[in-house]
Amino acid sequence: MASASQASLLLQKQLRDLCKNPVDGFSAGLVDEENLFEWSVTIIGPPDTLYEGGFFNAIMSFPQNYPNSPPTVKFTSEIWHPNVYTDGKVCISILHPPGDDPNGYELASERWSPVHTGDVGTGRHEHFTGPSQAHQKNVTKKLLLSTFTGPSEKCGEYSVEHHINAFKS
Repeated sequence: MASASQASLLLQKQLRDLCKNPVDGFSAGLVDEENLFEWSVTIIGPPDTLYEGGFFNAIMSFPQNYPNSPPTVKFTSEIWHPNVYTDGKVCISILHPPGDDPNGYELASERWSPVHTGDVGTGRHEHFTGPSQAHQKNVTKKLLLSTFTGPSEKCGEYSVEHHINAFKS
């Protein structure tokens, strides 16, 4: 069982590593300098996706027993994605607690494992290029996502416009 001090040391190292070796399209920092367990992250929508040009902010919250349990991710920016609930919470297999899925939808190997600690940042960013078809929480979003065709319908353009308007307020 990981202690809070072990989790703190690991998170401190991971944040330092992210600063030294940034991941394209992903940045992270502490929400509060006194709390290593809550990160403010920004994901830039990757090229050639519906999210191209968008800036998406989220909070990653790590449990005291990290890495034995997964972090949670909640977008604070408005985002339209089939793996994100309307309140911004992210639902992807890798962020589900380790072990067998009580509903039988996921294999244990798809769920959180402490070996995923090296994926902090990269796993969240990759979901913008291909949302998980198996775990979409909003069927309407899934259906609408398949109808996007024109550049004026890109989510990233909405995000940029939304951020500019929020900045003007």
